[in-house]
Amino acid sequence: MDALRLDAVEKRFGDFTAVEDLSFTVAAGEVFGFLGGNGAGKTTSLRMVLDILRPDTGSIAVLGRAPGRGNSAQLGFLPEERGLYRQMTAIDTIVYFGRLKGMSASDARREGLELLARFGLPEFARTTVDKLSKGMAQKVQLATAVVNRPALLILDEPFSGLDPLNQGLLEDEIVRAARNGAAVVFSTHVMQHAERLCDRLLLLAKGRKLFEGTQDQARATLPARLNLVSRKAPMSLDGVSEAHEAGALGDGWSSWDVRLEPGRDPGDLLERCTAQGFALRQFEQRRPSLHDVFLHIVGGAEGRS
Repeated sequence: MDALRLDAVEKRFGDFTAVEDLSFTVAAGEVFGFLGGNGAGKTTSLRMVLDILRPDTGSIAVLGRAPGRGNSAQLGFLPEERGLYRQMTAIDTIVYFGRLKGMSASDARREGLELLARFGLPEFARTTVDKLSKGMAQKVQLATAVVNRPALLILDEPFSGLDPLNQGLLEDEIVRAARNGAAVVFSTHVMQHAERLCDRLLLLAKGRKLFEGTQDQARATLPARLNLVSRKAPMSLDGVSEAHEAGALGDGWSSWDVRLEPGRDPGDLLERCTAQGFALRQFEQRRPSLHDVFLHIVGGAEGRS
């Protein structure tokens, strides 16, 4: 059973379509990146999963059932807009959210104290939120999202406003949750976090899905780029679409920045070089970043719209 499934989901606000024909699945133990720029439809989609909004068409299954209060015991949610009760202590805040998710007070307190210890805040358990630093309060907010050890953890722009230390803490918690069997869905427009964490990802622009798959599959949408060192210009080679000389290295050798035609395999080019006696001193494939992929897929789509 998929932890989360969306089938042909659409959401409109008047004449504006925020989410259009969106379908995807997330499996247990998977970290799924929900990626897109501002206004892409990420938050609207997650609010439908959480039953804050209802889709106009299509269907959503959360842990095998329709979204609703019946799922709350197995869900964890960290919103982009953070908010805690400032006069409550750290541990009482965590217990309160645990109780909302169906935990007993004793279980929520035990789990909350373990989380505060793991987050380096054991001595602040009885400190009110208004007396905590911003970073400490962010850790408490994270604890409220994972106190029930959710089967589906949803994080909306979770890295927004976090300092580097707390970003690392959050990344560790995402990995920990997935290793314990949770499906983790997080939205972000910062590709570096997705690059470190995602098993699979979805690229969204103006409410429409443009790509869903693994990171390797995403990178394969870009034409391959190579760094070559050769005596002759590589433009004569079959499959090369562009070749720019990066610098002369002496004794007739030059460094080249080479782009292949879409769908061409670098290994095939290397075989052709060998067969044709095309002398090489270096043949190195440049691995595109998710940022490159995002600009290629999302930027191209937005430029055409």
